[in-house]
Amino acid sequence: IPMFFGGYMVLGLGIVLLILNKETIPETKLMWTVITMLLPLVGAALYVYVEMQPGYRLLAKRLKDIYKQTEAFVQQDEAVLDALEQEDIGTAQLARYVHKNGNFATYQNTEVTFFPLGEDKFAAMLTELEQAEQFIFMEYFILKEGYMWEKILEILERKAQAGVEVRVMYDGTCAMFDLPYRYPEELKAKGMQCKMFAPIHPILSTHYNNRDHRKILVIDGKVGFTGGVNLADEYINEIERFGHWKDCGILVRGEAVWSMVMMFLSIWDYVAGLEEDVAAFRPDYPEAPAGEGYLQPFADSPLDHEDVGATIFQSLIQSASSRVWIMTPYLILDDKMVSALCVAAKTGVDVRIITPGIPDKWYVHAVTRANYEVLTEAGVRIFEYKPGFIHSKVCLSDNRYAVVGTVNMDFRSLYLHFEDAVYLYGSPAVRQVAADFEETIPVCREMTYARCRHVHFYQRVIRTLLQVFSPLL
Repeated sequence: IPMFFGGYMVLGLGIVLLILNKETIPETKLMWTVITMLLPLVGAALYVYVEMQPGYRLLAKRLKDIYKQTEAFVQQDEAVLDALEQEDIGTAQLARYVHKNGNFATYQNTEVTFFPLGEDKFAAMLTELEQAEQFIFMEYFILKEGYMWEKILEILERKAQAGVEVRVMYDGTCAMFDLPYRYPEELKAKGMQCKMFAPIHPILSTHYNNRDHRKILVIDGKVGFTGGVNLADEYINEIERFGHWKDCGILVRGEAVWSMVMMFLSIWDYVAGLEEDVAAFRPDYPEAPAGEGYLQPFADSPLDHEDVGATIFQSLIQSASSRVWIMTPYLILDDKMVSALCVAAKTGVDVRIITPGIPDKWYVHAVTRANYEVLTEAGVRIFEYKPGFIHSKVCLSDNRYAVVGTVNMDFRSLYLHFEDAVYLYGSPAVRQVAADFEETIPVCREMTYARCRHVHFYQRVIRTLLQVFSPLL
């Protein structure tokens, strides 16, 4: 027994040393360390399985090859970055980082419209879909049958019959809860192409942890939509779940949409196993729409070891001089993000975060609230949306910068999922984002430091335990 126990401990210690020396975020190291020390055999087996998983490695290699093949099709106009550098050198440096590490260009003279509610975005989507002449690309995390999808599907069918190329892609988790497994075949029968990203199979694979959380609609390469709104009725309040559902979206019109086309095609070509001429989908942009400021559509992949979304958020927080306002459904932060928010508040920046008043997942909301105390003690102001559920993913900084997209302030969005967003500087849409915050805060309940401190002992215990496993939530 002593030899068995000794070997048991040596195994656990060996795996812990491997975990501590791996290049990853501290919170993930802590989670694996706790699992391994409590259950060395189970922890060691799980850790080795995750690290050796071939499915993840094959996915990473295939996408890397596709990114290399398409790299030449997204060229940065250096004159745009030079002009931006004259106005704001910090923003220009961040834009260069995103282009270098994600291959997403910065654009001027692009029309941008912000939608403060899902209903507003949905109405604009229907209008723009009716104008499609060449192709329609749709990539969504969730697609459910209902009023919203029926209205969109009716247009897609007509457009497909008229010769418009229609491609629809949704995350494979939909087949578990929301759609028949063979739904792509149903759409194919209607004249469309349809794919599932990483459909769930009985064979266990860690790449199922990397979901496609993006929400992209591209029409003819000239109009693009993104934001938090999925294709389901709760996102437009056609049905009620968790009170009033507050979401948002953004419309981009002009050459910047080309980056969104490339985002879509990179994942589509992986799923479909294609090597196609992506240049065939690039339209002419003879006249640039009137638009002020700069914008940079970008995507974030969990497979390239470059945390583009987290870097952009941290940059906005650390460079802010007057205010940083954030809307997010989930607030599950690593130490770096907590530190950035706290330091900003302590130096006098007006830091405010809006989270749901009615949560969709109690355990995620428990971890969200677990972050309130340290943040409010530092001067961050937390607001919970009393009418219902906040699903908007928006960050506003100094009334000059904003990010609108699919990225939640949690581990999954920042480190595990495929995401996308639009980074805005000096655009009128930034003022629209600011106006949305101004209208939303008055209907929220402020969670003061005193209120956050008033928590029962058992709630603290549950929150502490859940925080250990927060990288998985």
